[in-house]
Amino acid sequence: MNKQWAAYQNSEVFSARVATLYGAGEAVLAAQKERYGKLVERFEKRFGDAQELCFFSAPGRTEIGGNHTDHNNGRVLAAAVNLDTIACVAKTDDGVIVVDSEGFPPITVKIDELEVREADFGTTLSLIRGTAGIMKQMGYRVGGFRATISSSVLRGSGLSSSAAFEVLICAILDGLYNGFVIDAKTRAVIAQKVENVFFGKPCGLMDQMASSVGGMVTIDFETEDAKVEAIACDFAARGYALCVVNTGGNHGDLTDDYAAIRTEMEAVAAQFGKKVLREVPQHEVEENVGRLRRAVGDRAVLRALHYYDENERVLEQVAAIKAGDLYRFFDSVKRSGDSSWKLLQNVYARPNEEQMAMGIELSRRFLGGDGAQRVHGGGFAGTIQAYVPMGRLPAYIGMIEAAFGPGSCTPLMIRPEGAVMMPM
Repeated sequence: MNKQWAAYQNSEVFSARVATLYGAGEAVLAAQKERYGKLVERFEKRFGDAQELCFFSAPGRTEIGGNHTDHNNGRVLAAAVNLDTIACVAKTDDGVIVVDSEGFPPITVKIDELEVREADFGTTLSLIRGTAGIMKQMGYRVGGFRATISSSVLRGSGLSSSAAFEVLICAILDGLYNGFVIDAKTRAVIAQKVENVFFGKPCGLMDQMASSVGGMVTIDFETEDAKVEAIACDFAARGYALCVVNTGGNHGDLTDDYAAIRTEMEAVAAQFGKKVLREVPQHEVEENVGRLRRAVGDRAVLRALHYYDENERVLEQVAAIKAGDLYRFFDSVKRSGDSSWKLLQNVYARPNEEQMAMGIELSRRFLGGDGAQRVHGGGFAGTIQAYVPMGRLPAYIGMIEAAFGPGSCTPLMIRPEGAVMMPM
C-alpha cells in the first residue's frame, strides 16, 4: 500500500473531509476509504510509485430551478451534490498529461499542442486539451501530470458529469501549477469556454458554476460578471429527501436537441435586434406573438414564454426557501415542471421514448401533492427530480425501482463545497 495513502486514510483530516463532502457516519467513511484506496491502487498499477500524490474532487450538480434559462442570461437555482468525480494525481515535468479514467482508454495530451480540433468535438480528449488551452490563454501556468479518475456522477444522469470533469481538470492544473488560486467563478467560466469552444456544445454556465462553487446557489447571468448568492437550505432537516430518478435513456445523442432550445430562444430575441431574451422585455414578446409565430415558429415562441416565467419562478423559489415556506417552494417547483413539459417541451425528444414523462406522472400520483416533481437538468432523456417525505421514501424508492429498475432512485445530499484539492 502507498505509504502516503496508508497514513492519510486513517487521519482525522481525511475523516473530516469525507464527512463534509459525502455525509457523516462510519458506513460513509468506509465506502470512501475503499473508493479512494482503489484509485491509489490503480494509479500505482498504471503509472508506478510516485513521490507525491494528492486528490482532487469536483461534484455533480442538481438544478433546483431555472430550467434552460442560463444560456439566455437568466436566473437559476442549483446545488452541488455528494456524487462527484475524483482524481489521484502526481505532477510531472515532461509537459504531458495522461488521464486514466475508469472504464475508458487512457488519454494523452501534450502541453505544446493545445489548439482547437474540430475532429475531437464531443470527446473527453477535447475537454482535457481545452482546459489546458483556455487556462494558458488566460495567463495561468499549465503542465504535465498523471491522473487516475473515477466518478460516481453517472454519465447521462442529468447531474452534469461533463461539468464535474471540466471543473476537476481545471482544479488539477490550478492546484499543481498555480497554488490553487483560481476563484470558483473564474474556474466555472473556464470550464464553460472549454465546452463551448473545444467540445463544440453551446451550453450555458449553470452546471459549471454549481460544481465549482458548491452548496446551494442562485445565479443571475444578466451580466458577464454573474451574481452568485449562497442559499442556506437543508431539505432533510425539514423532513424531505431530494431525489433524482434515472428513467433511462442517455444524453449523449441529444446535443442538437439542447442546442435547439438556445437557438430558438435567441431567434426570438433577434426579432427585436437583441442577442438573448434577457435583453427583451416580456411584454414585447407577448404583444408580438402573431409576427413572431410567422417569423420563428410556435415552438420558439412557447420556449421564450417559458423563459420569462421560469426566470420569475427562480425568484419565487429563493424567497420561499429564505422564508422557510416549503409549501410555496414545492408549488413553484411543480409549476416549473409543468412549464418545461408544456412550453419548453423537453420532457421527451421522440415518440416511444417517454420515460421521463412516465417518471414525472408516477411521482405526481405517488406524492399526491406532498412534495414536488419536475424534469431535471437538460431534459429529453435521463433523470427527473422529486422531493419526497422522509417517512415515505422507502415506498417511493420501491415504486420507482419497480418501474425503472434497481438503483434508479438516488437520494442526494447537498454538498457544501465545490471543487477541492486534498493533499495527502
